[in-house]
Amino acid sequence: MINTTAVIHPSSFIEEGAFIGAHVSIGPFCYIGSQVTIGANTTLKSHVIINGQTKIGYSNQIFQFVTIGEINQDLKYQGEPTRVEIGDRNRIRESCTIHRGTIQGGSLTKIGNDNLLMVNTHIAHDCVLGNYCIIANNGTLGGHVTLDDYAIIGGMSAVHQFCQIGAHVMVGGCSGVAQDVPPYVIAQGNHATPYGINIEGLKRRGFDKESLHAIRNAYKILYCCGKTLEEARENLIKMGKNNRYVKILSDFLENSAQSNRGIIR
Repeated sequence: MINTTAVIHPSSFIEEGAFIGAHVSIGPFCYIGSQVTIGANTTLKSHVIINGQTKIGYSNQIFQFVTIGEINQDLKYQGEPTRVEIGDRNRIRESCTIHRGTIQGGSLTKIGNDNLLMVNTHIAHDCVLGNYCIIANNGTLGGHVTLDDYAIIGGMSAVHQFCQIGAHVMVGGCSGVAQDVPPYVIAQGNHATPYGINIEGLKRRGFDKESLHAIRNAYKILYCCGKTLEEARENLIKMGKNNRYVKILSDFLENSAQSNRGIIR
């Protein structure tokens, strides 16, 4: 179904069965597969391919040569009916690739709202992005990577599969992330190591002095006091009972303890 208010360039091809919402704009030489849903007010600039079971929300901007929902690069994939879901108001810049999930990874690659994927970003199968994330030019997420809200990945950086990147993290450019990065942390290098708290980012997002002080103290317990990870985790759980921002950190460490990657330290 194509809404009558959609504007579609005559050189683009829309397979029967696709749903194109109100006021969608599709530029020249785009291809939209039969199982694709595109929400209202979304713009495809030109030469965009959207395939597979892909659902895109409203008011997204998708620039030229982007590919979304294509077969992933996992050699185990045998054509199972896996999906891509993208939320609202995302900006997906030139030549980005977002691949469908795998059965082994939950069948879904998911991107939330208000994210910016800069030129040539690659989002592999089964990745999950929250809201307000930024991935700079040539950033790469391996399969099964999770980015929590407001995470920033610097240009030319790569995140190893199955890693978790916490909320408000800043990963510097040209980094190789091979382990989980706890919330609020600046990480840099190959392999990435911690370089303190993302203070400037937190200030821009309205964190008050009391909250910043609590986050600094939590960072010191985790990284600067010579405690084992288990000792630091126990202390942060106690601190988290009185501070919601520290609780985000302690909850992340609890989840990370179930993964195989461990945290950067």
